[in-house]
Amino acid sequence: MISAETSEGRIGRDVESRIVRYEALRPCLNAFIDTRSPGSDRKENFTIIGPGVSENPNQHIHISEPHGFNIGGARQPPGCLNSQHSHDTAEVFYAHSGQWRFMTGEAATDGEVHLAPGDLISIPTRLFRGFENVGDSSGFLWAVLGGDDPGHVLWAPYVFELADEYGLVLLEDGQLVDTRNGELVPPHKRRMQKTTRQQVAALQQADSSALANCVVRSTSPRPDGEFAALEGVTHRQLVGSAPLDWAHGFQISEVRLTRGSAIRSHVLGVPDVWFVHRGLIRGSIDGQSFQCGPGATITVPAGARRTLENAGQEDAEVVLVRGGDAPSPAVWS
Repeated sequence: MISAETSEGRIGRDVESRIVRYEALRPCLNAFIDTRSPGSDRKENFTIIGPGVSENPNQHIHISEPHGFNIGGARQPPGCLNSQHSHDTAEVFYAHSGQWRFMTGEAATDGEVHLAPGDLISIPTRLFRGFENVGDSSGFLWAVLGGDDPGHVLWAPYVFELADEYGLVLLEDGQLVDTRNGELVPPHKRRMQKTTRQQVAALQQADSSALANCVVRSTSPRPDGEFAALEGVTHRQLVGSAPLDWAHGFQISEVRLTRGSAIRSHVLGVPDVWFVHRGLIRGSIDGQSFQCGPGATITVPAGARRTLENAGQEDAEVVLVRGGDAPSPAVWS
């Protein structure tokens, strides 16, 4: 049974508190231990919903409300690299802009795959991965991480060696210490030890063929979602069906709305997050209206009534993330 809370109880007095617009994103320029490593020193990291995996305690969290998953982002200029690392929970990237190369393996030589805007990749846990903007302009990746606490990343050994050279120390609790700025390792805390050969050997491996099976292209045929029955609406399942049908803790789909089309008022019993990839959308959450353009993230709480429509002259594309692995159908209202 979906709770019948008041609108104010679910979304507060201002719907804007549930929206993070692209132009309002606050980046962290020193979120990780590889911040000063050559080639990785110009990246911007974002924690949009939840704490993410940032190693900087001063990283700005836009929305802290637990969803069962985290939303983040990475913006990188051409040639900028994110060093090889591994996660213990799901990590999914949706390419919003830019041209990207994803690499697997300790030295980024096991396999690779390229992504363009509208492509999605879900990288298996406990597998070294990194990514690079190989385009000629700045690119933005929108990310979904599994769990309310996705933990810490495991870095390839070379990352620690470069960090030592450039004055960054990672502690066992995941905190980053910048010795070049005069910070000291607290006497009651211990340094994170360099990743061992045993830890490296325990991770999975994936070549280019295996990595390609973790990608859904913008042009790939996908199973229809429940909104596909609506006039002017195309709804495709991305995460939650083959080949990305393993447990993530969330489902991801993509909806395209032609000019003038809409998804009428409905309710979900799980948290629901929208990311505007293209176009202009107008929506409402429990009667409070808003309008958003590309790059905006909107979170809708469980039990709230919501609507979504194309407010522009061109097609609009929106990525939808629902909490949980089991389907949570809409209740029309």
